[in-house]
Amino acid sequence: MSNQSLMWGAFGLLMVVMLGIDLGMNRHARKVSFLQALTGSLIWISLALIFNFGIYTFLGKTKALEFFTGYIIEKSLSVDNLFVFIMIFGYFNIRGEHQARILKWGIIGALVLRALFIFAGIGLLTAFHWMFYLFGVLLLFTAWKMAFGAEVEVHPDKNLLVRLARRLFPFTKRVRGDWFFKRRNGLWVASPLLLALLVVESSDVLFAIDSIPAIFAVTLDPFIVFTSNIFAIMGLRALYFLLASVMGMFVYLKLGVSSILAFVGGKMIATAMGINIPVQVSLLVIFACLTIAVGASLLVGRVRAEAVQKKNVF
Repeated sequence: MSNQSLMWGAFGLLMVVMLGIDLGMNRHARKVSFLQALTGSLIWISLALIFNFGIYTFLGKTKALEFFTGYIIEKSLSVDNLFVFIMIFGYFNIRGEHQARILKWGIIGALVLRALFIFAGIGLLTAFHWMFYLFGVLLLFTAWKMAFGAEVEVHPDKNLLVRLARRLFPFTKRVRGDWFFKRRNGLWVASPLLLALLVVESSDVLFAIDSIPAIFAVTLDPFIVFTSNIFAIMGLRALYFLLASVMGMFVYLKLGVSSILAFVGGKMIATAMGINIPVQVSLLVIFACLTIAVGASLLVGRVRAEAVQKKNVF
């Protein structure tokens, strides 16, 4: 058995165990506290780092750097998902305990969708070299739209899956428990939780179109692309409950994420032209973008808070 086959097996076993624990412990809706979200985030980050050490041990330094860079890219881009999740739950008036249930099943669905996107994308890039230019331009356009375009709006009534579901099932007007479907008077009735789940799943498809090509700029190794992506996605629910209440503090975070997208888009085009940018440089640029964005956000927040305090004093 090769070292990569061994790591595939370790990854599969870890995911099965963690999913089993998660499904077993969260069979019913419950509100996630800040401490639980922090603990969950630390557990998933720690598992990703431990797995990365395994990659370093069995597959070498280059593969470990590629995994870490891909993980940081996907983790950074997932922050944009959090803004949309907040709007979706606000639109459907979904409470905290039900948000956790929706995100759990939404992430499980995302695992399947990401796998299809990743292996299809690698196949296209391997077969057609010009796809590097196409994906690079797509990332540059997404970066521009994220930085300078209008704020993302949620219109569930225009969502194709939502419209189809409403044709197939009668829906209750309010959430009445943690179920998606329930049999009443001989008919299957759906909850608004199902509509929120469908919008979350469809929004992840759009995010996958942006984020997965970004990792292709780092490597086309299916193992590295898939595992780094999945580790980032699995920790998304805990990250949501950790950051949802403080997202407004990071006013420049979207600019930082859009800068990362612009860089990897440019890197993809450079790769197509035969120009190799080392993964160490990519990692340095990504960390610089995030550090500047977070630092600037905290500084502006502090200045604004001081201004408000002085205004109240006088």
